[in-house]
Amino acid sequence: MAVYGGIDLHSNNSVLALIDAEGALLFHKRYPNEPEAIKGGLAPFADALEAVVVESTYNGYWLVDGLQDAGYAVRLCNPAKADRYDGLKYADDFTDARWLAEMLRLGILPEGYIMPRSERALRDLLRCRAHLVRQRTGLLAGTTK
Repeated sequence: MAVYGGIDLHSNNSVLALIDAEGALLFHKRYPNEPEAIKGGLAPFADALEAVVVESTYNGYWLVDGLQDAGYAVRLCNPAKADRYDGLKYADDFTDARWLAEMLRLGILPEGYIMPRSERALRDLLRCRAHLVRQRTGLLAGTTK
């Protein structure tokens, strides 16, 4: 039996949802942002787990790294390209986590790139430089205060 996971990541907690190959909900729970707690929720399903989807966020690499180190297949979801399911009557963290798993199951997940650990510092430095260049240009043009 194949299992698909989705994690809706927030600043201080995460919601884990697991579904089976037919899309039926197997498990969902909110966890504090502690890698061991989240891995504990995944452990009973580890043998059947195809992959876990994490929304790509600025602060999510601690979770991606922790799950990969534990041997889990991890995918990043590009939230800018992930369409929300219009048929939902309401949305919350649990339905968001389940939708991440569902997109993986259906093969429609818009994936983001998992930057190798060795290259992240350079990427962050380049992002900072680009921000400073934009800010300087705005100051010179008189459009930024």
